Amino acid sequence: MKRRRFLKIILAFLGSITLFSFVNSFLKFLAALPARTAEINKLIIHKNEIPSGEAKNIIYRNAPAVIINRSDRGFIALSRVCTHFGCLVEYNRAERRLICPCHAGNFDLEGNVLSGPPPKPLRAIPLRIDGENIILG
Repeated sequence: MKRRRFLKIILAFLGSITLFSFVNSFLKFLAALPARTAEINKLIIHKNEIPSGEAKNIIYRNAPAVIINRSDRGFIALSRVCTHFGCLVEYNRAERRLICPCHAGNFDLEGNVLSGPPPKPLRAIPLRIDGENIILG
């Protein structure tokens, strides 16, 4: 067997193995995608974990969020990422608002901008109440 033919066979073999490994990995990724999406999109929290007037910081879809139990209007879920520079807002129970520590942006309990430099309100996260559970997503 000549050297040129031997190298062609080896390269074809290695190329086939490489192609197979990429295709196999891609197919495994596609098969697992719907299961991952369903897990990531739903988060269940018990209502008794958040007393009236309190808030709970959570991670939802790999992003920081907060669930607030407003004593007069019930639960709301908001992103904690400030729309100005992306700092994390904190819930201030005494003032009943969300405050950004970076540039003093203030948001009401609906996520609307009250003062400061943020250009847009906080992103609301859809939730529903099912018995004693709060379901996000």
